[in-house]
Amino acid sequence: MLDYETLRTLWWLILGVLLIGFAIMDGFDLGVATIFRFIGRSDEERRALLESIEPVWDGNQVWFILGGGAAFAAWPLLYAASFSGLYLAMFLLLVALILRPVGFTFRNKVESVQWRNVWDWALFAGGAVPALLFGVAFGNLFLGVPFHFDELQRPVYTAGFFNLLHPFALLAGVVSVAMLVMHGAAYASLKVEDPMSARAASVGRVAAVVFVLAFAAAGVWVAFGLEGQRVVSEIDVAGPANPLRKSVEVATGAWLDNYRTHGLLWLAPGGAVLAAVLTWILLGTPRKGSAFLTSCITQAGTILTAGFALFPFLLPSSTHPDHGLTVWDASSSKTTLLIMLVAVIVFMPIVLVYTTWVFRVLRGRITLDEIRRHGGLY
Repeated sequence: MLDYETLRTLWWLILGVLLIGFAIMDGFDLGVATIFRFIGRSDEERRALLESIEPVWDGNQVWFILGGGAAFAAWPLLYAASFSGLYLAMFLLLVALILRPVGFTFRNKVESVQWRNVWDWALFAGGAVPALLFGVAFGNLFLGVPFHFDELQRPVYTAGFFNLLHPFALLAGVVSVAMLVMHGAAYASLKVEDPMSARAASVGRVAAVVFVLAFAAAGVWVAFGLEGQRVVSEIDVAGPANPLRKSVEVATGAWLDNYRTHGLLWLAPGGAVLAAVLTWILLGTPRKGSAFLTSCITQAGTILTAGFALFPFLLPSSTHPDHGLTVWDASSSKTTLLIMLVAVIVFMPIVLVYTTWVFRVLRGRITLDEIRRHGGLY
């Protein structure tokens, strides 16, 4: 039987896997939606780009739903503190995500240039806004979120939406947008024919450069200009879920403590940068499939970089550091984590097999001739 500490650690790893799965699978959907308006010069070209993601976006978004479900079930305090305190940001995110299926549904209902332009920009917002908000959210984890618990252990958020737009958080947003645009461009260059493929590759190469520069700048900021947090009291890794039983120290560069202790963790940021450089190189060659694979590695490496730095914190508090949520003091019961783990073992392989089958069925490039044959329909 797995002990409580192991179950908590496993669920932290599972949450990381779900986030990586979302970044890889739905990330290219967001990236394509962000750039299709600019690399598609005609309605037919834009329809071809949209056709590359329209059949798969809803299945890919399952990873996002699973991540939210895992946060709710495995760490209910995390779900309560983040979803209630960051309500406006969550609302904007959901509105942007809702624009995507609506845009796919209504874009071709009316034979009008103005009508399609409106929905094109709606689809652009449905890709760019979530990409930016996800990065801003990760940036605010490093800054700490202004919340605390009252005498009844209810989370109390003490700032507004615009307080989230700290320069470091916006830099993290740039990292996210550049990363997902690169990923979407690598996917588009693989799925559509020239001239859209060549344009997508060019955009992806620019995004790769922006990502590396912004990622490096964020790393320097974390190391030398940002106050991090570390738990300085004894941690009861198998104790009850009570976030008020620890002491936290705030110090510049503290977010790099895990990297100083475990040198192998540097493989995550190093791998993210190296994979982005390889993506830049490969997008300039006919090996677009390899470029997409290296882009996937960048997604994984970037999320692991943040996860390793923050561990064991899930949601640090900037106003009351001792009230921040960690893997050890915000989880569900041992029984709940065990039952959920069994469900993951059963259903995760089904999701992976189905996803593999879908992409095998939909393999191949989308051509303008196919778009013309289907007329106004996808």
